[in-house]
Order: sequence, then structure tokens, then C-alpha cells
Amino acid sequence: MDPIKSLRQHLTKVLEGSEAHAEFDAAVKDMPFDLQGRIPNGAEHSPWQELEHLRIAQWDIFEFAIDPEHKSPEFPSGYWPANPAPPDEKSWHKSAEAFRADLKRFSRVLADDSTDLFAEVPHGDGQTILRQALTAVDHNAYHLGQLVLLRRLLGAWK
Repeated sequence: MDPIKSLRQHLTKVLEGSEAHAEFDAAVKDMPFDLQGRIPNGAEHSPWQELEHLRIAQWDIFEFAIDPEHKSPEFPSGYWPANPAPPDEKSWHKSAEAFRADLKRFSRVLADDSTDLFAEVPHGDGQTILRQALTAVDHNAYHLGQLVLLRRLLGAWK
């Protein structure tokens, strides 16, 4: 098999799947609204803040890779919601859907044979599409683990 094609398939699999951690859908499924904004003792963030951070950071990582006009949020405040609780009961679902949509969109970019995974992002300082994808894999895995831990501490994990 062509090594670049294989790399594209592996990247898509680790971005969309759960090679070594809980899947995104399992981590966000059936989270009780009354616990979404709770910060467990010893934790820094609520489940809502972790979910939103996952969404915002992934969006930023991907948009930077493909849009030369993209402006990243202020760091770190722009990557975390200030309020630990979501604004309403629909927000959790909307955030999860936006995360999934961005993931699918970037997976299509990675799978596209015309995307040079190794070319530097023209508006960056050495980043490549491959590096951005690996950054997203690493960041998502870490924060999915954080979300699962928060759910365990709150008694909302199987």
C-alpha cells in the first residue's frame, strides 16, 4: 500500500476513533444537565468547560491549518468558557455536534489526495497539516481523559 495513503487512513482513524482512550461520543453521552456545570473538589474545570475547550481548541487547530485568514482566540481565556455551567440544556448537544462536524471536515481534508500533509502551512511558522492533525489527536485524547475523570468524580460515568 502507498505509505501516504496509509498515513492518511491512520490519521483519520486516530482522530475519529478511540485507539487508546474513550471515544468522544461515549465521553459526552447522557451527561446529566445538573452536573455539566459542576466542578468536583480538586478539579479546575467543569465537564461543560472541558467540552467547550475541546471544541474550541480543535476548531482553532484545524482552522489555522486551512484558512490563512483565521484568527485564533486570545490565549488562554479564549479557549475556556468563563462560566462553569452551560447557558441552557441544549448547549451540551450543540457543542458536541460542532466538535463532530469540525472533526469530519478536517478528516475529509486529510483524506483528500490533493492535500500535501508535509507542506508547511503558508501563514504559519513551520506547522504542517500533519503536525496540526497530530496536535489535535494529542490534545483531544488528553482532554477526553479529563472529561471522563470529571464524570467519574461526579458519579456520571459507567
